[in-house]
Amino acid sequence: MKIIKDKQIIEDSWLHIADDAEIADGNITVSLSRWQQQAPGLTSHKGAIGIRLAPSDTVEDLADALQKISLIALEFPAFTDGRSFTQARLLRSRYGFDGEIRAIGYYMPDQVFYLYRVGVNSFQLETPEQTDVALSAMNDFTVNYQTSTV
Repeated sequence: MKIIKDKQIIEDSWLHIADDAEIADGNITVSLSRWQQQAPGLTSHKGAIGIRLAPSDTVEDLADALQKISLIALEFPAFTDGRSFTQARLLRSRYGFDGEIRAIGYYMPDQVFYLYRVGVNSFQLETPEQTDVALSAMNDFTVNYQTSTV
């Protein structure tokens, strides 16, 4: 599957592992609850570790583990749920996370510009046809009035 990362279209190298699935080799993401239950075993995993945050998850619950994590995937259950915007901003500005922050789920390509401004640097879109539209949306505006994390 193709994703956008750092304003480039690339092939995705991450597997999203369900809570009841076995851990596979390679780069994987797990839910925050699975991470909290199995962190010692997951840190010895062969491959990079990522955490998926649901909008209802608290970023503070992950703060002590950020140095062990390569990717944080912010889940968008609906394009009208904006809590993941706040999670991205907190991860970058309050906690200094410099790894990959990825938007996954149901968000509109029109929201990519604003997600990028709060710290999201990769995007997994629901339909591949949206990739080019989302990539061009990152350059919609040339003047910004608010501060950003980029």
